[in-house]
Amino acid sequence: MTKIFCDIADINLIKKFDRKKIVKGFTTNPSLMRKAGAKDYQNYSKKILRVTKKPISFEVFADNHDEMIKQGNKISKWGKNVFVKVPYSNTKGKFSGKVIKALNSKKIKLNITAVYSATQTQRILKNVDKKTKVIISIFAGRMADAGKNPLPEFKKSLKISKKFKNVEILWASTREAYNFLQAKELGCQIITVPPKIIETIENSGKSFEKLTKDTVKGFLIDSKKSRFKI
Repeated sequence: MTKIFCDIADINLIKKFDRKKIVKGFTTNPSLMRKAGAKDYQNYSKKILRVTKKPISFEVFADNHDEMIKQGNKISKWGKNVFVKVPYSNTKGKFSGKVIKALNSKKIKLNITAVYSATQTQRILKNVDKKTKVIISIFAGRMADAGKNPLPEFKKSLKISKKFKNVEILWASTREAYNFLQAKELGCQIITVPPKIIETIENSGKSFEKLTKDTVKGFLIDSKKSRFKI
């Protein structure tokens, strides 16, 4: 069973999607928080936590590993449903193993983000225990945007993480509803999806005939609105 998490930081949208049974959790990041209009990261995050009790990830935003650890410790105390989101490396490319190990040793739930390869997954696994919950977020969409096939990296990552019952592989940077089917076929435990695509997934299952009819209908409506004539 592949769980669907909603990738959003807008409080009103979180309220809406928290009511949906299809949504099992939420993921955020500093970019989504900025887009949502957050001015005070901690206060805004705590407002979100008053809206949902489902699992939710809040990301550290320091670029120094010692600062990441400090931020991670603080974030972990905001709620029992909180996962501390830690990037695989900082902007200088230095692996965040020190951060992962330090927080994991305190039984803090983690979401390791910006992962792109099974080699990186293997490195993460060497720094976590086999008890505390850990999510490894592999960025499928961005990988595909760069002309790389994400599927082999998912297959390898899922295989090497099987021994870790506490580790879940998450399909991140979802681009279309079909990615949900791909994630399910692979056996990903989680996929994080923008609100618009979640609504598309809810309405999926149309026949090819219905898709054709709806598409042509859309063309006709737009041509009438524009009062096109030949």
